[in-house]
Amino acid sequence: MIKITLPDGTIKEFTKGSTPMDVANSISAGLARNVISAKFNDTVVESVTALNEDGHLTLYTWNDTQGKKAFWHSTSHIVAQALEELYPGIKLTIGPAIDNGFYYDVDFGEHTLSEKDFPEIEKRALEIARGKHDFKLHPVSKADALFLYKEQGNEYKVELIENLEDGTITFCDHDTFTDLCRGGHIPNTGIVKAIKILNVAGAYWRGDENKPQLTRVYGISFPKQKELTEYLEMLEEAKKRDHRKLGRELELFTFSQKVGQGLPLWLPKGAALRERLENFLKKAQKKAGYEMVVTPHIGSKELYVTSGHYEKYGSDSFQPINTPKEGEEFLLKPMNCPHHCEIYNARPFSYRELPKRYAEFGTVYRYEQSGELHGLTRVRGFTQDDAHIFCTPEQLDQEFKNVIDLSLYVLGSLGFDNFTAQVSVRDLESPEKYIGSVDNWEKAENAIINAATEKGLDFVIEKGEAAFYGPKLDFMVKDALGRQWQLGTIQVDYNLPERFDLTYKGSDNELHRPVMIHRAPFGSMERFIALLLEHTGGNFPLWLIPEQAIVLPVSEKHEKYAEKVLSSLENNDIRAQIDARNETVGKKIREAEMNKIPFMLIVGENEEEANTISVRRHGGEDLGLISIKQFTDLVVTEINSTLKSFK
Repeated sequence: MIKITLPDGTIKEFTKGSTPMDVANSISAGLARNVISAKFNDTVVESVTALNEDGHLTLYTWNDTQGKKAFWHSTSHIVAQALEELYPGIKLTIGPAIDNGFYYDVDFGEHTLSEKDFPEIEKRALEIARGKHDFKLHPVSKADALFLYKEQGNEYKVELIENLEDGTITFCDHDTFTDLCRGGHIPNTGIVKAIKILNVAGAYWRGDENKPQLTRVYGISFPKQKELTEYLEMLEEAKKRDHRKLGRELELFTFSQKVGQGLPLWLPKGAALRERLENFLKKAQKKAGYEMVVTPHIGSKELYVTSGHYEKYGSDSFQPINTPKEGEEFLLKPMNCPHHCEIYNARPFSYRELPKRYAEFGTVYRYEQSGELHGLTRVRGFTQDDAHIFCTPEQLDQEFKNVIDLSLYVLGSLGFDNFTAQVSVRDLESPEKYIGSVDNWEKAENAIINAATEKGLDFVIEKGEAAFYGPKLDFMVKDALGRQWQLGTIQVDYNLPERFDLTYKGSDNELHRPVMIHRAPFGSMERFIALLLEHTGGNFPLWLIPEQAIVLPVSEKHEKYAEKVLSSLENNDIRAQIDARNETVGKKIREAEMNKIPFMLIVGENEEEANTISVRRHGGEDLGLISIKQFTDLVVTEINSTLKSFK
């Protein structure tokens, strides 16, 4: 017999060789019908995997993230079979699940693939799925695996297998199809009821621009056709909210090939919006005791060697800048934290002077692969709302909780109420990914978990998501379309203070090591604005929007009164302008609606005589004839209701 521990702590005994599906059946027939995957002792397994030792078991259904991953990865096998049948001679490479669906990278050789081919692929894939073929994972020797793919002439699979240890290689079969695979499948193909090929894109083999370019086939699948229909409707809404489209229409930012890929150019309205966001956070930071600093856009290579960034990210950074002096090298700044460490090191500190909180809107540069670039969400130059707190170990808990409060204030003020707190910790099986002692890591992870618990955050723990120098608390925000993004982050770091030999004099008159907190409530200005655009559909909070009102004179003879209204608005810090073009009021209103201006103030003969304005709200609501003071009071009240002062 073996003992199986369930997530709620229940321990059940089963015969050795029992499967996760047997465990599910022992709980309820309904659960067994819905189980599609499982995790046993931190390893993803099939629902029919034999369990031969005591351990912890988690059962996954479609409603679980891991269940969806198994579902989508299994569908990638089904689609791969359809592709092989429809396009003989193609070479399959890898087909993982992603956050929304899956992809398969394929060398199509002489074949071409376009959107007009999608229906045929979907039709064949669904025919395969309806066959209810079992997914069967089985071990294969390295020699046999290499023989199979060398015989097929698939150099991609051969390369993958050559990097695997004999005894760790598994294949997955279903119907007439077999594929190199580590596992994580649903019981059979029949569970898949709806499949959609979404798009195709180019992708270099293993992300290397010097290797062959493959065709990446993206798709998604569902256990019900209704869910696919709803998803496609959401995608249509997402297209309308695409920040690249809205940024162009609202004249916020642009890109130029001459300037370079991934380097955004902020237009006047976008620059003003950024400035308001910065001022909003600066005001809160000042109340919280932060001091602003400024650091250069480059740093000596030695700085990043000391911090560890060069070892971890050097190959993904811009190449070193060589100066006229022989052997002297600089890097475009990939992180602000090493610079802030050197600011702290500029003079000695006593424990009485801590904590020190240094903040900077610092622009950093990272060489993202061209295929990974995407609007403002993945760029090569971006500005972080960075700050680093240097404190004593005794101050760490309160300082961390204070940063949580600041992060929640930022998210709440901008309408991001739907979020999950994620505690990102080490992957204990890959210690080479991290720097520093085990003791320091344990202290840092416990500090974050304790602070998050005391603040009452609903958090999850994700293994392997920590930064290389320390664990972190990430705020995973759901936008208006239900998509999840990482925005704010708070990190505890015992390691950089050691690498930079940071100290303070304690009450015992001895030198001690401070603890460092990294934090960025926005994350990056670029990504935050992109997500805010898509979350709001361009209808920014009233306090933030570039133009809060537009004055629309009915005719030329009312322009003088329009200027009087504008002057009054500006005196009350309301951002507005006049549309004095020789166009009809109807056309001006339509264009103001397209530009998502919150208020349209129409002024004509009646308004001028009564010293009033006729107010129309974005979306069509008519607020009628009101005085300018009534309007300014309305705007101030709405702003104050959403923008509370940080305490």
